Amino acid sequence: MPTVSCIAGSNGALKLDEIVLRNVAHAVPLPKVEDDEMEILTAEQVAETLRRIADHPLYPIVKFAVTTGLRRGEICGLALGCLDLDAGKIRVERSLEETQDGLRFKPPKTRHGHRTVTLPGSTIEVMREHCRRQLELRLRLGLGRPDLDDLVFTLPDGSPYPPDKLSRDWGNLVRDRKLPKVMFHALRHSHASALIAAGVDIVTTSRRLGHGSPAITLRVYSHLFSNKSDDAAASAVENAFGS
Repeated sequence: MPTVSCIAGSNGALKLDEIVLRNVAHAVPLPKVEDDEMEILTAEQVAETLRRIADHPLYPIVKFAVTTGLRRGEICGLALGCLDLDAGKIRVERSLEETQDGLRFKPPKTRHGHRTVTLPGSTIEVMREHCRRQLELRLRLGLGRPDLDDLVFTLPDGSPYPPDKLSRDWGNLVRDRKLPKVMFHALRHSHASALIAAGVDIVTTSRRLGHGSPAITLRVYSHLFSNKSDDAAASAVENAFGS
């Protein structure tokens, strides 16, 4: 039987207060959530986009984003001390986020977010030129040489580049140059797509993207793996076990 208790009302009379033993909302079926279609640029679209923005201030960031797969906040929070162009590597140790109290740095959510990412040769050259121009600008502004904790990508006055502003600037660039209409985050997806298309193993891909586990990578990009022909799998089995 339901448990009931007597509670005195405002007029002194007694009333029954029934304690509900179950959540009736559980009987209501939840609406199905449709996944948004993932935006990805093809290799040809990436090459054409980079060609058409080569003279724009955002070019180094876009080149860096699409060839490293870093998240927007990770790019904006990258310190010069984590950039080793001689070794061709970067260390991801923090991210820049926008809060109600302003910009703040935060560490990666998981230990997998702390990672080292290798840079391709073309990106190394772009970053060398970017750092040279950044140094020249700092000296003209009287800011002096940067410290290791200073940011790789900043606004012209040397202040941090807010992630939301980066997205807005990218959107304006897309509109002005009539580029494929994708969000800035699509550059990360495009990077992952390129890795998968090149046959990079799932563990390496997951580590490069900073995912908590390869299972996350498989869930997010399962549709890209399903595009691969099953003929390759059949051939591999035949080579291994066929007579």
